[in-house]
Amino acid sequence: MQVMICAYSERISWSTPPIAPSPGHARERSMDCGRARELNLDGLRGRISAETAAELREHLSTCARCRAHAAAERVLSDVLDSLPQHAAPLSLKRRLAERWPDPLSGTSPPRRSWTPRWPALATAAAALVLVVAGSTSLFVEQRAALRQLESESVNDHLRVLEGAPLARVTGGLHEVKPWFGGKLDFAPAVHFAGSDDFPLEGGAVEPFLDRRAAVFVYKRRLHTASLFVVPSEGLAFPPELQTQTVRGFHVALWQQEGQGYALVSDLELQELLELQAQIASR
Repeated sequence: MQVMICAYSERISWSTPPIAPSPGHARERSMDCGRARELNLDGLRGRISAETAAELREHLSTCARCRAHAAAERVLSDVLDSLPQHAAPLSLKRRLAERWPDPLSGTSPPRRSWTPRWPALATAAAALVLVVAGSTSLFVEQRAALRQLESESVNDHLRVLEGAPLARVTGGLHEVKPWFGGKLDFAPAVHFAGSDDFPLEGGAVEPFLDRRAAVFVYKRRLHTASLFVVPSEGLAFPPELQTQTVRGFHVALWQQEGQGYALVSDLELQELLELQAQIASR
């Protein structure tokens, strides 16, 4: 990662005494690219003052490279936070206790002879770097694929709101499911026929990334909830329910028995989860 440090230079005349910069000018000069990148991690963890945080945000708003650096710091922090933590083995604790000085006796444990093992350490360090780099790359790819699913779900929900043609129903799923016949290469596994709280309004077939999705549209008062069902193979649907807020819409993603489900609405999250629980129940 390249680091660009913006340097400031001044030409000082010995015949004229230097003029002290104004406070605003001093702040502007202090937040250069090098300083911003030093503060990015502390800013993410809330370890800088409000004034410094404001200066950092102002700098990031005008510097694309420093914004990219901040994004990389955020992803790396997420990766490190997600790594499992394990307690030290009991054998390691005993060896450390044997070598640690006894504060009561004032004596140090006998030194043990050892031989340098730099080749082994270098090999272990190289392996660790490869593991961390591979894990980071995989984490970033999975996260990008998940964000793509969320964005696509919201885009398709907006098309429904804009008036995508629906097969209107009066008899619940018994009318909607046959309507999908010949329009899809899979049978959507949806058993929730609607209720008084979440009536089923209709169904449709819409493009969803590289495939076609079965769309089920539920209502809740004046709100619309769109359920998109597709074969999950090749897509980053999480095995367990995950929710996210995208452009003001709540998105619930999960997969079940080889099919991926995306439920989108501007309902309150708790209401959306109530609907999701009824859809996911068998």
